[in-house]
Amino acid sequence: MLPKMKTFAEFIAEAYDKDVMGSSQIRRTGEGGRIGAERKKTEPEKRRMRAAGGGKMEPAKTYKPRKDIGTQRQASTRVQQPTQERGSARERQLAAAKEERKKAAQARIAARKAGKTAATESKPKAKEAEKAATQLLSKKKPEAPKAAAKPRRKWEHETGGGMTRAERDRARNKEKAEALKKRKAELVKDFTEKHGRAPKGKERTKLLGLAHGTVKAGV
Repeated sequence: MLPKMKTFAEFIAEAYDKDVMGSSQIRRTGEGGRIGAERKKTEPEKRRMRAAGGGKMEPAKTYKPRKDIGTQRQASTRVQQPTQERGSARERQLAAAKEERKKAAQARIAARKAGKTAATESKPKAKEAEKAATQLLSKKKPEAPKAAAKPRRKWEHETGGGMTRAERDRARNKEKAEALKKRKAELVKDFTEKHGRAPKGKERTKLLGLAHGTVKAGV
């Protein structure tokens, strides 16, 4: 009598020690109520840093867990479902291709009966082809060189380290205020030298508006 065949579950239960399997460090699926495995990096694995203020950097904070953890999303809610009978579009494509091949074959047969091939009919003469190529080359305009992309400014402290958003705003506003003050002084000086007096009333208002416009435009 042949021995009874073991099932896969019975084989695994006998081959592996339950204590070893229970203390395994392998990450299991379903952590935090998830259906699949947790794929986010742990704190030691993270390499992305963010500015913490005062020139100090710290690891970026973790993202909040999704609210729909543990729910299986159906494909019908994410993927466009077919609106026609399966195979109908392909059948139309095959029929259209067959009709095109039939027309091409009929055209070749008719040309052969007339004593010339379709290739000789459609092939242009050498002079005509050369003339057409010359016209295309003469109309082609040289491409204008593309302007190099302006590199993004990197805001850092004097001692090194990135800036937070609030620190960047303060540094940027300080630069704009200094540039505006300098531009105002230049315009007032030019007006005084030209007219022999300082600007007053509407004249000063106009100069201040001009200074604001030039600083805002980055001139």
